[in-house]
Amino acid sequence: MTPPFSKILIANRGEIACRVVRTARRMGVRTVAVYSDADRQSLHVSLADEAVHIGASPASESYLAGHKLIAAALATGAEAVHPGYGFLSENPGFVEAVEAAGLVFIGPSAASIRAMGLKDAAKDLMAEAGVPIVPGYQGAKQDPDFLAAKAERIGYPVLIKARAGGGGKGMRRVDDPADFREALASARREGQASFGDPQVLIEKYILCPRHIEVQVFGDNHGNVVHLFERDCSLQRRHQKVVEEAPAPGMTPEVRDAMTDAAVKAARAVNYSGAGTIEFIVDGSGPLRADGFWFMEMNTRLQVEHPVTEAITGVDLVEWQLRIAAGQPLPLAQEALSISGHSFEARLYAEDPARGFLPATGKVEHLAFSSHARNDAGVCSGDHISPFYDPMIAKIISHGTDRRDALDRLILALRGTHVAGTATNAGFLARLASHKGFGDGKFDTGLIERDLDGLTATTPVSEIHLAIAAIAGLGIDLRAPRFGWRLWDEAFHDLRLVCDGEVVDRRLTLHSHGSMRLSGGREDAVLGAVEIDGDDIAARLGPTMSRVEAKVFLARRQAGLLISVSTSDMVRDIFMPDARSGNGVAADAGNVVTAPMTGVIITLTVSEGDVVEGGAKLGIIEAMKMETVLVAPRPGRVASVKCAAGQAVEGGSVLIVLEEHAA
Repeated sequence: MTPPFSKILIANRGEIACRVVRTARRMGVRTVAVYSDADRQSLHVSLADEAVHIGASPASESYLAGHKLIAAALATGAEAVHPGYGFLSENPGFVEAVEAAGLVFIGPSAASIRAMGLKDAAKDLMAEAGVPIVPGYQGAKQDPDFLAAKAERIGYPVLIKARAGGGGKGMRRVDDPADFREALASARREGQASFGDPQVLIEKYILCPRHIEVQVFGDNHGNVVHLFERDCSLQRRHQKVVEEAPAPGMTPEVRDAMTDAAVKAARAVNYSGAGTIEFIVDGSGPLRADGFWFMEMNTRLQVEHPVTEAITGVDLVEWQLRIAAGQPLPLAQEALSISGHSFEARLYAEDPARGFLPATGKVEHLAFSSHARNDAGVCSGDHISPFYDPMIAKIISHGTDRRDALDRLILALRGTHVAGTATNAGFLARLASHKGFGDGKFDTGLIERDLDGLTATTPVSEIHLAIAAIAGLGIDLRAPRFGWRLWDEAFHDLRLVCDGEVVDRRLTLHSHGSMRLSGGREDAVLGAVEIDGDDIAARLGPTMSRVEAKVFLARRQAGLLISVSTSDMVRDIFMPDARSGNGVAADAGNVVTAPMTGVIITLTVSEGDVVEGGAKLGIIEAMKMETVLVAPRPGRVASVKCAAGQAVEGGSVLIVLEEHAA
């Protein structure tokens, strides 16, 4: 089949840019990537046929600079622009500028985007089209007294929402009338700061809500189809975490009602391309045909689109390209059906134990499981930039039924090995193993209700430490006289650092090939040890249970990073180099390191200052978040290795302390 375009420009970065490149290449369409300073060595740049530099690292100077994107498309001879998601994907002004330049925008019309861009106007439009909407107020009158009266009439709890909002910004739940005005002022401030629009709407808050959305597709010939539903109820702070298709508990009657409403919504705005109609659903009991209401429309491809691809066998990016080229929808509604079940989990470089703080910096090693499709935006050696969303990949499982697909997802998450940066992989695996989620009995509040358990840290096991010691010491079982000494068995005294804690251990080598790690709460005895490159296996203790691990090593500033991946978790363990001054200081708790790659905003100490334990030493900013640098213990500042305004790498030494006599 003739390709719909000869060349397209992808006006995005990361995972979605890589995703579009893969489909375009399969279709015989050449691709042009764009990149900022921070993305010069990124994966999407290497995958595309061409790449154009478009500016500095901040998105406002690169990926949000529409004129630079259009200029790059024209300079490279691209015929069309694919916006991906985020950035300018739902900006009607950008659509018009693309078309004015004689290019094709791979997405809906500017008019369709505008019609769905403001939540209040979209709700009015949907009501006219016969789509059920949540009871509420979305009018122009914004006087606080008037809005408070409307909230009373709607009935508490209510949800205040910025009308131009998205991603949970400008959204506040109010349970008590006494809190309404403060919540209103806060939502308005956030709406103004995030979207330049302080106006809000008020909705009845649905108790036990579920978030179910319908994938729709339209063409330029008046055809609209749906590709069934996705459940996106597993959310944290209104941000989706795990998605699945089809929705658990869905009945044919409810599906028919919901998909019919979604198609009506798309037809109401003459929709062309990929879009998603999002519904808020009453999850207090079985799904009902009268228990869902329109929430908003996303006029672009969604992050979670792979689960729809998995159950329908349709490549949604291919459909986008063909429809943008003027072709009709490839399949009619009756030709679309559901096959099996699918889940998607969003793998991020973030630390759940520290409030999901972004963990920017170098990804030393990245390996995925074969149990799932893995749509990655980075590869081993790449850096997670502080300028953009810290997504590493989307992990997508598909099975014959929900249980099969969920089991595959859990295996895939446990088999994902990321070294050098914290990730949410363990959190995702615990979430996927949650009984309520496994039973299909959940709503959007599940994560927040069980957050402590889902983010609880597990102390490092002696087995992980033992395997790290074997790898870090470079032990060779084939060496002559392994473990032999004249008067005693050979041993190594070790100092290791894990999760910021210094641990001292002794690894004793027995001449018959077994080893013992001692110094912890209980000894770990490893027998039948096998070392084959990066793979280490052993039999443990009296039961001789087998453990297998993958190990990755990387040199760091003051020693060796040893990343150990077993069937249940990944642990990064640091072996300081005693010959390094920084390494020795780190062992003694004398250094303050950068918790992530970022920029030093302020420093409040200088060399020679005496500080107390826990004292504020400065502030580092990354991902628009500020983190305070604190002294790990009392002491004197021996040296300051950074300055205000300086960009620093995660893990780099910023301040070194020394003992101070009172």
